[in-house]
Amino acid sequence: MVNIDGSVFIQIVNFLVLIWILNIVLYRPIRNILLQRREKVSGLEGNIEAANTRMKEKDDAFSKGIKDARAKGLREKDSLIEEAEAEEKEIVGKINEKAQAELAQVKDKIAKEAQEVRDALMKEVDAFASDIGKKILGRAV
Repeated sequence: MVNIDGSVFIQIVNFLVLIWILNIVLYRPIRNILLQRREKVSGLEGNIEAANTRMKEKDDAFSKGIKDARAKGLREKDSLIEEAEAEEKEIVGKINEKAQAELAQVKDKIAKEAQEVRDALMKEVDAFASDIGKKILGRAV
């Protein structure tokens, strides 16, 4: 059988003192280090979340900037196309006016030449008529 004597109480006191010393020397510093590590990790997680938020905001701003730049580019392109079309119409109009003027000059020239030929032929009509009459009748008219 087991005899319980005074050494049991000494062992209990020894055990309690050992736990108290271990708590002061070993467990508290480890718990403090773990607590510091947990705070540091929490701080880093907060920084990561803040960085992710800033990154998302910058990405959104970048996307908006690209969208705005594309819209501005399209507006400028459309305005340049409109200007080019207006300039094209102006140039085509000038060419048409010039062509119409040249056409009118050519028509006038042809009309004058036709009138000159007509006048020359009218002067010679009597001679031609007389020659035709001589040939048909075989005698002078």
